[in-house]
Parts: sequence; structure tokens; C-alpha cells
Amino acid sequence: MKIVTWNCNGALRKKFEYLKSLNADIYIIQECENPFELKHTEYFNWANNHLWIGDNKNKGVGIFATSNIELQKLDWSDNFQDHKVKYFLPCSVNNEFELLAVWAHSNNSPTFGYIGQFWKYLQVNKKYLGKSLIVGDLNSNKSWDKWDRWWNHSDVIKELDNIGIESFYHKFYNEEQGKESLPTFFLHRNLEKPYHIDYVFGSKCFSSNLKNVEIGNIEKWLEISDHLPVICEFLE
Repeated sequence: MKIVTWNCNGALRKKFEYLKSLNADIYIIQECENPFELKHTEYFNWANNHLWIGDNKNKGVGIFATSNIELQKLDWSDNFQDHKVKYFLPCSVNNEFELLAVWAHSNNSPTFGYIGQFWKYLQVNKKYLGKSLIVGDLNSNKSWDKWDRWWNHSDVIKELDNIGIESFYHKFYNEEQGKESLPTFFLHRNLEKPYHIDYVFGSKCFSSNLKNVEIGNIEKWLEISDHLPVICEFLE
């Protein structure tokens, strides 16, 4: 099984052809359009097996799978103490495991933007993550931790570890959080501003089947987005 996460930087209808070369079973795409609300036949046909959420038809997060995979959207809470967080899209895959697609958003929060949104979501839904993959753009890295904040990137990583969930990039490359050698994002597509903010996390039951983790080629992907795809492959 091969899983890809990629923030397409909008207009996936013009870019989905690039994904075909990756030959993945499941794509988790941030900043993409709702295929059902666009008058774009090719994009609609490509997305014939998908789930999607967003505040408007032009920008949200989607899960796109091959036709032999069953996706069932799950009714997990996106409210924490009466505050709605975004964007989190949970689903069941073939009734075998749970997949949580993430595009961590600022959500106009002065204190709990990005990784704070994920921290809040985790408090409410960690009970569902016994056998799961958490995949997407967290807009976060340990290097941005703040000393007086209890919901830093490091705090979230620790909470995930406590429930048996780890980052497969860090496992595969044997690198520490915050010391990644391969970036996934370039601010304004500037090669001098690299960051690692896209992740594939999973329960440790997936670890023994982890085959490969790869970051997309800079020259190819930076032409069409400010993010590079993260490709994670598992043995059947």
C-alpha cells in the first residue's frame, strides 16, 4: 500500500495528472477543490472515490483512493470546548484501520493556530486512534516550539507516542524531530527557506511493514506547489 500526502497549493484540477506518476493507493491532498462542485469533468472522473471537507468549494482537504478501496467517513468531533477546529477528515479504510487526513489551519485563532488546532482535536479524539494513520500538513515543526506553551509540536509528538503513534519519516531516516535533513515546504517557493511540516504518522502496528519513505523531487514539484509530496509505502 502506498500513501501520499501533498499540499497542492490550490487548483488541483490543473495538477492531479502529476500525481499519477506516484501510482499511490491513497492520496491525502490539502488546499484542493471539491470535485462535486466544480464543472471539470477530468478532475471529477479522477476523483471518483473520494471524501472532502472545506469551508468553500475551492479549498479544503480531500482523500482520494483507487476504486478497490472503501472509504467511510467517520463522525469524530471537531469541537473542543465549543470551539470548532479545522481541517480534520477521519475515515475508515476497508473497515481495517482509521485514516485521519489533516490540514492544520490558523483558524483565525490568536493562540491555538496550526499545531494548536491539532492539539485540541487530539484531546477529543485520541480514543479512536488505536490502529490509525494520521497524514497531512501540520504547518508545524519542533523548531517552532515556544517555552511557555503546553501544546507545542513536541507536546503533540509526546502525546502521540503515548498512544503508540510515531512519525514514519523520522523512523525511516533515523532523524530527530526538528532536525530533518529533507524539507517538505519552501516558503514562497524560495529554496533558501526550507521547512519540514508535512507528516505521515501511524500506529506502531504499521511499523513492521514500512517499506519506504520518500520526499518528492524539488525540481519537479516546486514548479506547481510550495510543498513537496511525502510518499510512504507499506508491504501488504
